[in-house]
Amino acid sequence: MNQDTFFRKVGDDRFEATQWTRGPWSPSHQHAGPPSALVAGRLEEMVGDSFRVARVAIEVTRPVPIGTLHLERSFRREGRSVKVMTGRLFDQDRKVVMSAEALALGIVELDLETKRPPMDEPSPADSAVVQFPFQDSDPGYAAAMELRFGRGGFGEGDVMAWMRMRMPLLDDTEPSPLERVLVAADSGNGVSQRVSPLEFTFVNPDLTVTLHHSAEEDWVGLAARTELDRTGAGVADTRLYDQHGPIGRGIQTLLIRSRSGTARR
Repeated sequence: MNQDTFFRKVGDDRFEATQWTRGPWSPSHQHAGPPSALVAGRLEEMVGDSFRVARVAIEVTRPVPIGTLHLERSFRREGRSVKVMTGRLFDQDRKVVMSAEALALGIVELDLETKRPPMDEPSPADSAVVQFPFQDSDPGYAAAMELRFGRGGFGEGDVMAWMRMRMPLLDDTEPSPLERVLVAADSGNGVSQRVSPLEFTFVNPDLTVTLHHSAEEDWVGLAARTELDRTGAGVADTRLYDQHGPIGRGIQTLLIRSRSGTARR
């Protein structure tokens, strides 16, 4: 078994998070990208190849610990053309740490001439290799993901970033296109940060991803922009890409707080 993985399956819908899931805000908590991808992938499994997940809505109800997690999942709607699956992720104390809803559409072949939206951003090959500015020692999410910037930079609030996984999401299984998107999409606020992570936290309690096209190949592009207000609220709006063009959109609500505990005026 590959030791470098975000999660290991330890039972029926039970998963052990590794240290590669560790996020920037606490050494004992995960970055929300890996568990979002884990839950989305398990909901995707429920519908099979004749449906494609077009929307995933994630709510992070409390910090997700690095430990053993249990997933409960079910159908909320089972139509012939539309299915909706829900999931709740529990920690070892049986507290809900994440909830999710996935909407899947039946796949049909239409007699339509359609074109992908054109690639209007720099490609991964034309982008510079960078590291998260608050990356600390391995292992952790920042080291588990390759990161490149095609335009913009940290602190500017408007960037084009490319990300791809250095390791599997779960054991030695090849991640699905949906999982690859979700593990990166939760970094929209991180790559488009407008404030210093040493002075402020900008946690997203939710993530909604809507896709019109499945991601092809490994790289996921984030054309991300953050807007924020002095009252402590913000939004990270991310246009999602694969190497051929746009594939969808991600939206995160941001909870912004001063690390000193004192709001700036």
